[in-house]
Amino acid sequence: MSTITPAQSPAGPPAAPPATLPPLHNGDRLTREEFLRRYDAMPNLKKAELIEGVVYMPSPVRQDRHSKQHGQIVTLAGNYSAATPGVELGNNPSLVLDVKNMPQPDVVLYIRPEAGGRAHVNNEGYIVGGPEWIAEVSASTVSNDLHDKLECYRRNGVREYLVWRVEDRAIDWFTLRGDRYERLQPDSDGLFKSAVFSGLRLDSRALLADDLPTVLKVVQQGVETPEHAAFVQQLEQIRRQKQA
Repeated sequence: MSTITPAQSPAGPPAAPPATLPPLHNGDRLTREEFLRRYDAMPNLKKAELIEGVVYMPSPVRQDRHSKQHGQIVTLAGNYSAATPGVELGNNPSLVLDVKNMPQPDVVLYIRPEAGGRAHVNNEGYIVGGPEWIAEVSASTVSNDLHDKLECYRRNGVREYLVWRVEDRAIDWFTLRGDRYERLQPDSDGLFKSAVFSGLRLDSRALLADDLPTVLKVVQQGVETPEHAAFVQQLEQIRRQKQA
């Protein structure tokens, strides 16, 4: 009886090993599809963004310049979303936007699609489309957050954009009017009031003074207003209409 060697096996020669995707590098210029393929092939990667076709991979995060401030914005937005059915919080989510952009903002708030929002979560778990509100913790005015990212968010219809410039001890809040971003000005008490999310208020003076209890007190006051109650009712009415 003859013996079939591996080279003569009916299955043919061994399959070639799959090609290894090159890793992402800061400054790479990629399409969104190629960026996502490489991103998914790096499961231990914590953060990478595609902004206007360029890959950005942030440096390690410092507690006193980003991590603490990020946590405070998450807490603020989380308290608002918890009191507002139909509004979802995202912490460091990747966004699928246009062909050149897949950013990973620090914090987002978006209206769920069943309540009339424009963004949705796809089968891969990514948010598709521009959320209504984005917040970024930034170093200063020289940051990408106030340049290419701002343009990316504007073009993709993000209705409000907050940037906390930590080194400058300043907060910028932009609101989309037509196809342009305009700076939202705080009132005489230093309060920013969202033009999209009724009742969402930010005490900028308290936030910059590291007074989180006062920040959260102001958020609570905002969600107890008649305007917020009417907004919640509006979202629920839209949800019911879509279900009918």
